[in-house]
Formats: sequence, structure tokens, C-alpha cells
Amino acid sequence: MESLIAHGQDFAVALGCGLLIGIERERRKGQGAGRAPAGVRTFTLTALAGALAQSLGQPLLVAAGAALVLALIAIHYLRTRSSDPGITTELALFVTYLLGVASIGMSGTAAAGAVVVALLLFSRSRLHRFSTQVLDEHEVRDALILAGAALVVMPLIPDRPIALAGGLDPRVLWRLVVVLLALQAAGYVAMRALGPRIGLALSGLASGFVSSTATFGAMGSRARAMPALGGACVAGALFSNVATLVQMAVVAATVSPPVLSRMWPVFVAGGAASVATAVFAASRTPRQAADPPVIDRVFDLPGSLMFAAVLSGVTALAAWFGDRFGPSAAVIGTALAGFIDVHASMASVCAIVQSGRLDAAQAVMPVLLGFSANTMSKAIAAFVSGGAAFALRVLPGLLLLLAVVWSVALLS
Repeated sequence: MESLIAHGQDFAVALGCGLLIGIERERRKGQGAGRAPAGVRTFTLTALAGALAQSLGQPLLVAAGAALVLALIAIHYLRTRSSDPGITTELALFVTYLLGVASIGMSGTAAAGAVVVALLLFSRSRLHRFSTQVLDEHEVRDALILAGAALVVMPLIPDRPIALAGGLDPRVLWRLVVVLLALQAAGYVAMRALGPRIGLALSGLASGFVSSTATFGAMGSRARAMPALGGACVAGALFSNVATLVQMAVVAATVSPPVLSRMWPVFVAGGAASVATAVFAASRTPRQAADPPVIDRVFDLPGSLMFAAVLSGVTALAAWFGDRFGPSAAVIGTALAGFIDVHASMASVCAIVQSGRLDAAQAVMPVLLGFSANTMSKAIAAFVSGGAAFALRVLPGLLLLLAVVWSVALLS
């Protein structure tokens, strides 16, 4: 009796779990002889049975209860088999028993699990439609690749620094690749969710997570081919600067949090300036003129892997320069790498900080130099792809961004 009183709150959670899932099933069980096997009363009693068995501290009783639930499910299924092969309700009943068991001692976990189960059951139609009609084959493929990269590959990668790579930890490097893939996927989802009405601006933001420099080139080519979309293309190109700054902040947070603590005002101010210039450019373009290109990939896996390769090479080269010519040479090398990839340059500087060869305050200058070099590469891409007319339209936004970033960095 004392044990039951002590577990009063846990029993209340078990009761709530059974009622929550049971009410959802009751609404779907139907009427008459063909109704589903379990409703609100069955689910509630099943959860309470699991909680009672667990509270008595008898593992064999818990196992016997689970066996009884499974046996009852099997008997009912064999007696009332129909053309519907689904066993969702039966599985939900067994899960409810386990949640009742878990509510004794792990009431928070059990409550959260009950909410998730009820949401899954309630969202049946939406989940079916999403799986079969909304998702494309390449989206499912890319989702599996991302899941494999995060859940399969990452645990297998050694978690120790490699001397030949300038002390870079391969686990940290792969985690960075996974984060970049996830950011690109988030941009793709935004495009799918909001639809084409958002225009080229959001398209530029989404593709900027793949490559901002390439986005400047693509927008320049489109502006040259369709001059009427020039303003929207400028907005899309400038919006990609937001993606650059977001990814730089993510790189710093992943590789060297002290650098992020030092430079977050720079990222915030630069992002605000980028949004302001892009919105100004978009406001000067008729909304109906914005016809964004179709993005047929969730993320750029080869590009992300190339980023990892460039990062490893730049870090190793910077470490070699540092050992041979001193820390200043390593800083200059990583800054110049911004012409190729500003995120690799940023990650290299952060890796040097984490190795102890540089402190967070000293990292500000090479990061700014790398960002400036990358901004110059965007201007060159805009000129080459879109001509002088397009380059002159994006150049004020790029110069304003540089001015804001340098000013905030030097004053903070």
C-alpha cells in the first residue's frame, strides 16, 4: 500500500497516457461487429496494468503482463482478420503497456512518449500523403543520406586530432559537414514550404547555403538573360550573404566556441546589413516578376565533401607555414583561403585557435581578411556572369556589408 501511495503521481501519468492514446483510438475504432479491438477503456486499463506491475517490483510480473497483452492481441487478430492488413492499433496497445511500465520512475519520459504516439496516430492521413505524394524520390534519397552521415558515419570516425592535418579532429570535421548539409536542407524545405511566390530572394538565400559565390554567378547569368528580373536577381544574390554569415557562425560554434563568443556581434550586424540591402533591392522589383528557379536537390554533398577536403588542406598548410615561418604566416595563409571558401578559411582559423597556437582575439583579423577575400570573389563572379551592369548593382550592398563588418569588429 505504501508503495502504491508513493507512486501516486506516476500512476496519474500512466492514467493520462492511456487516456490520451485511447481517446484517439476510440475516435477511429468504428461501431458494430467490425469495430477495432481497443478503445479508451482498453488503452487506459493497459497503461494502468503496466504501471501496477512495475510498481510491485516484480520483473517476472512485468514480463507476464507484456506476454498477456501480446497474447490477447494475437487472439483478437486471428479471430477478426479482415482484408485490412494494418496492425497499428495492436502495436499502439502494446506500446501503451510499455509506457505504463515506464511511468513508474520515468514519468516524464512516459508522458512525452504518449504525446508522440498520439500525434503519430492522429496524423495518419497527413503522414501517408506526405510520404507518398509530397516527397519526391530524390528528397527521400537525400534524407537517407543525411541520416546516414549523422547516425552511421559520424560514430565510426575517430575522435582524436591528426597531426598531419594541423591538429584537426576528424570527428569535428565530419560534424561540421553534417551541420552544413542540414542547413542546406533547411533552406530547401523553406523553398518547398513557402512556394514560388517568395521569388528569387528566398531562392538566393536557400542556394547561398550551398555556395554564396556560385549564387552570385547564377543570379548574374539570369539577370543577363532576363534583364526584367535584374532587381530580383540582385536581391537573391545579396540574400545569399545572410547564408554566408549564418554558416560562418555555425562553423565557429562547432569548431571553436570562443571565436563565436568574440565575433557574434559581427555576424549579427553583417546579417542585418545583408537583409536590409536585399530587401531594398527586392522592393524595387515587381512581385510578379519574381520567378525563382527550381532547386532539384536538397543539399550539395560533393560540395560539402570538397569543403571538408579544402578545410583539411588549408589547415595542414597553415600549420606547416606556422611551424616554419611563425604564427603570422599561418594567419595570412588561412585568410587568403577565403578566395576559395570562406567557411574553410573560418574553420581553419578556429582549428588553429583550438590547437592553442592563436587566441580568440587574434583570430578576428584573419577571419575579417578571409571574409573580405570571399566578398571580392563574389564581386568578380557577379561581373563575369552578369556583366558590369549587374556587378554595379550588387557592389554597393557588398561594400556596405564589408563596412559594417569591419566597423563592428574593430569597435567591439
